[in-house]
Amino acid sequence: MAKRDFYEILGVPKNASDEEIKKSYRKLAMKFHPDRNQGEASKEAEGKFKEAKEAYEMLSDPQKRAAYDQHGHAGVDPNMRGGGGEGFGGFAEAFGDIFGDMFGQQRGRAGGGRQVFRGGDLSYAMELTLEEAANGKDAQIRIPTQENCEVCAGSGAKPGTQIKPCGTCGGAGAVQMRQGFFSVQQPCPTCRGVGKIISDPCNACSGQGKIKRQKTLEVKIPAGIDAGMRIRSAGNGEAGTNGGPAGDLYIEIRLKKHDIFERDGDDLHCTVPVGMVTAALGGEIDVPTLQGKAAIDLPEGTQTGKQFRLRGKGIKGVRSSYPGDLYCHITVETPVKLNEAQRKLLRELEDSFKKGGSKHSPSGDSWKDKLKGFFS
Repeated sequence: MAKRDFYEILGVPKNASDEEIKKSYRKLAMKFHPDRNQGEASKEAEGKFKEAKEAYEMLSDPQKRAAYDQHGHAGVDPNMRGGGGEGFGGFAEAFGDIFGDMFGQQRGRAGGGRQVFRGGDLSYAMELTLEEAANGKDAQIRIPTQENCEVCAGSGAKPGTQIKPCGTCGGAGAVQMRQGFFSVQQPCPTCRGVGKIISDPCNACSGQGKIKRQKTLEVKIPAGIDAGMRIRSAGNGEAGTNGGPAGDLYIEIRLKKHDIFERDGDDLHCTVPVGMVTAALGGEIDVPTLQGKAAIDLPEGTQTGKQFRLRGKGIKGVRSSYPGDLYCHITVETPVKLNEAQRKLLRELEDSFKKGGSKHSPSGDSWKDKLKGFFS
C-alpha cells in the first residue's frame, strides 16, 4: 500500500510554516493518543498516531523536508526515523508539549540527568482600604519560604556521612515505563526523582536539605487597583526540586467596606442625606470626595432619588487614562422626635399646602390617578 503524502496526513499545505506543522501535529497526536482511544478504536487510532508521528518527524527537520519536497518518499532515508537521528529534537519538543498538556506535568532535566520540578505557586490575600487602592502604596508582607539547611549545607545528609545514588534509577531520578508501542519517562518511585538515597538524614532538616523560614517582601501596590485583581511576584513561590525554578507568588487584592463610598469600577457612589427644608428651598451643600470636599447646588424642590454626577471625582484605574466619576444620590430625611411646637408648625404648613392645591405635590395627582385606575 502506497504511503500517504505527509502534508496530507497533517492537513497542511506544502508552504506551511514550522509552527503550523507543529500545531497540526499536536492536534492529531492529542486526538489519536492511545490513552484516549480504548477498545476497538485503539488499533485504528494507533496507526493514525504513528502515521502523524512519522509525518511530523520528517517535516519538522529542514533537511528531511527539503529532500521530501524534491524527491517524495524516495528522498527520505527510512533509517533516520525513530530515535536518535537528526530532527528528533523537533519531534521530542512537540511530543513533550503534548505530554504536558495531557498530564499537566512541568518537568525537565537537571545537569546530572535528574528530574527537576518547578515549585508551586503561592497565594497571598491583601486587604486594602478604598483610599489605599485609589492612591497606591508600598507595603511589606511576610511569606513562607525555604532556605538551605545550614547544618548539612542543603545536602539533606548528616554531616560526615555519605549520600548514595539511588539503586533503582542509578542516580538519574527517572525510570522508563512502557506504554503500548512507546515508552514514558516517570520520576523514580524509590527516590521520588531526587536520584539519591540518604541513609543517615540530617537531624536539623529531617533529610529535606531545606528549612522553612519567613521572608519579608516589599510590594508596590499600583494606584487604582481594584478588588479581584492580582499582583504577580515572580520567583517568590515555593522552591523547586532538584534545582528546578521556584514558583510565583500571587497577591490577591481585597477591599475593605467603606463608610461612605461604594466602588463600581472607576466610579464611586455615595448617599447624601438632606433635610426636608433644605430639599424644599434648595441651596448649596457640601459632599465628600476622595480629594476633599466638593459643593453641590440643590435646586428648589429636590426629591429623594435625585442624582448628581461629579465628573473626574472617582478613581483612576490602573488601565484607565482618566478617572471615573462620583455619583451622589440624594435622600430627603423626614424629621423625627418633634416637640409640640414643631408639630403645630408642620400642621399649619400642611394646611397651607392643601390650600395651594396640587402645585406643591408634583407626584400626588398622578399617584391618585394610578390608584383610581387600579382599584376600579
